Amino acid sequence: MSDSVRIIEMGPRDGLQNEKTLVKPADRIAFVRALVAAGLRTVEVGAFVSPKAIPQMVGSDEVMRGVAQLPAEFHVLVPNVKGYEAARAAGAKVVSVFAAASEGFSRANINCSIAESLERFKPVVAHARSDGIKVRGYVSCVLGCPYDGEVKPQAVVDVAKSLWDLGCYEISLGDTIGVGTPLKAREMLRAVAGDVPVARLAMHFHDTYGQALANLYAGMEEGVRVIDAAAGGLGGCPFAPGATGNVATEDVVYMLEGMGIATGIEMEKLLAATNEISRLIGRPPVSRVVNALNAKKKRANRE
Repeated sequence: MSDSVRIIEMGPRDGLQNEKTLVKPADRIAFVRALVAAGLRTVEVGAFVSPKAIPQMVGSDEVMRGVAQLPAEFHVLVPNVKGYEAARAAGAKVVSVFAAASEGFSRANINCSIAESLERFKPVVAHARSDGIKVRGYVSCVLGCPYDGEVKPQAVVDVAKSLWDLGCYEISLGDTIGVGTPLKAREMLRAVAGDVPVARLAMHFHDTYGQALANLYAGMEEGVRVIDAAAGGLGGCPFAPGATGNVATEDVVYMLEGMGIATGIEMEKLLAATNEISRLIGRPPVSRVVNALNAKKKRANRE
């Protein structure tokens, strides 16, 4: 447990795309700058998707260009070749594609079957490999689906292996609705690691039932060393009522640092970035660590 862990910051994309309040590209650029200044070195900054489907991500090309010179690796989500071409034109070096481990979620989220979604990604990956651009793969609903209920580990294995075989360099396994518990998370990760190298797996756990940190710890015991997180616990899932955002970056950093695992992230700067984006969207962060530190600061200011 003493080795390094790579945190991939999801707030500017996975977090903000589910917020009702639209954040202007200039403010999203400032948010990314603040996150990088805090020490985050991998940040997902946008999505090249239909503006009708996700208006929150309009201007992702502007965001990409606005952060291009920062010392970090930036990821963007692309659903198809058209999105890939737009991302490449904006200077993207890493793109992500997304499939689901359940048919119900696949049809609700991207209006096609799992098999059809994988076929849709083949030309994206082919173009990216030809252009020297890395492709990351997401698998949604790995521990449960709002439509199909329980998701068997083998269903996750099948989709993860398909994305790996297509040429994705890393597979991020998402508990999209946050229903997983540690033993189930361990079972799922162990199953997937039979077909995809554990060093190429990432955990993307939402915290709806307060289990995300426990699930991450279980995954770390299995050898996974990549964690997706969102500043302040931003986000949610439009297809899963009540689902909260990704596990909060601050909570993950606090846990890792407490375990003696250096993250290279300055909590004070991360806290400032989260407080500012929370002000812009008009709602308080759900991170336990942020709320504790904010309360501590208020108390100190009164004394």
